[in-house]
Amino acid sequence: MSGIKILWADDEIEMLKPQLFFLEKKGYEVVTVSNGYDALDELKENNDIDVIFLDESMPGITGLETLAKIKETSPNIPVVMITKNEAENLMEEAIGSQIDDYLIKPVNPNQILLTLKKIVDNKRLVSEKTASDYQQEFRKILMDINSGLDVEGWVETYRKIINWELKLDESEVEQMMDILSMQKNEANSEFSKYVVRNYESWLKGDGPTMSNTLMRKKVFPILEENKPTVMLLLDNLRYDQWKMIEPIFMELFKKEDEDYFFSILPTSTQYSRNAIFSGLMPLEIQKMHPDWWLNDNEEGGKNLKEKELLEDQIKRVMRKDIKSEYIKVTNTYYGKMLNDNIQNYVQNDLTVIVYNFIDMLSHARTEMEVLKELVRDEKAYRSLTVSWFKNSPLWTALQKIADKDIRLVVTTDHGTIRVNQPSRVVGDRETTTNLRYKVGRNLKYEKKDVLESVDPHKFGLPKPNVSSRFIFAKADKFFLYPNNYNYYNNFYTDTFQHGGISLEEIICPVVTLVSK
Repeated sequence: MSGIKILWADDEIEMLKPQLFFLEKKGYEVVTVSNGYDALDELKENNDIDVIFLDESMPGITGLETLAKIKETSPNIPVVMITKNEAENLMEEAIGSQIDDYLIKPVNPNQILLTLKKIVDNKRLVSEKTASDYQQEFRKILMDINSGLDVEGWVETYRKIINWELKLDESEVEQMMDILSMQKNEANSEFSKYVVRNYESWLKGDGPTMSNTLMRKKVFPILEENKPTVMLLLDNLRYDQWKMIEPIFMELFKKEDEDYFFSILPTSTQYSRNAIFSGLMPLEIQKMHPDWWLNDNEEGGKNLKEKELLEDQIKRVMRKDIKSEYIKVTNTYYGKMLNDNIQNYVQNDLTVIVYNFIDMLSHARTEMEVLKELVRDEKAYRSLTVSWFKNSPLWTALQKIADKDIRLVVTTDHGTIRVNQPSRVVGDRETTTNLRYKVGRNLKYEKKDVLESVDPHKFGLPKPNVSSRFIFAKADKFFLYPNNYNYYNNFYTDTFQHGGISLEEIICPVVTLVSK
């Protein structure tokens, strides 16, 4: 291993010549100093130090004092403490001060090598192993994608792709990330064809749990156990984002079950979330509650009756008295109210909390240059989701009820996909503006890019007009009108959108947790 530079501070450096010679033979460069002050000076002048070996007992300032100053100026450089003293309190203090390893004198050359391998080479070795493992898995996933998968097969393949994506995030092997990205595109292309072939039959009951059956299949059955249940719906939460925030939940909760449901089309809040809370398809909502449904082309909020739809579904399906409450958090004021009142909510049989943040994040990223810069790619999108969640009033609220005997169901309404391929659409003034689906009368479009619904009623969707039809974008396509085409292409390429057909938008997590 060459190219690694070690700074070694020890007042008995002359006695360490065999160890230094051993390291140099192995290709390491070693800079030596005899006290803590010189170590700090060397660190100031030398910005390419990779690891520091620090003697605990040196004249002047001690190893621990030197360590504290190193961590102030260079917190990311690994430090190995070397000591004659095995006193427990000393080791505890050193470890508490974030040393990466420690060695007891006399130092054995092989011990030094092992420590260096562990600290410096660890990331490289993990990266190489991850890349090698993915290369072996690549062919199997490719064969699966093209093997005529069923619902379970697609869910499993999607989970595999996401798990590899998260592993490769850590390893930072760019070439492998590019290959995985191509594989995900291929998977989305085949998955879109699968949805086109099967969507209508799913709506007849021959398929996965979908938005309109989610509560009936996944939530209402557990209410029978007479344990307070909190259903947390994080708008726009993708499976990969769930996997990133899952470890935070696991600090306080145990996982009972991790399952999935398929969002209905369009994979947008107006359709999928109303379907979840009503237990009905949009066309059925319009027929049963005409005053509660607004079509895309009608003025007004499209999700203002979720509370009433939920209450109606509980009465219709449960057929018994259920003490329920519906809370919607759309800004920090409502987030604080949730935090203040969370203890009261666990007195209910069912509390539904809809938390709008991830959806706002994806929309804001489209509009704001500073967010585009911050959330450059999928990895950054996931990372920002984690940062938000850790520091949100929501997590603070959940911590307050973690010791209660409750059940927590974490889910979403639909996911979102990063779009990259524009597809031209021509429509009249009544045509909707969504980039992933369109509703209109006189639509002209690239048939290969879409799933078309000439008769929306077959998809359980209302018709704004007699001749209205829906089209849904496949994979990572997005719809653009011919006017100002180049401007909007540049503006929307590489943004997160939803409403169409992709693994990310349709396959949604539904996770059941209990208090530890």
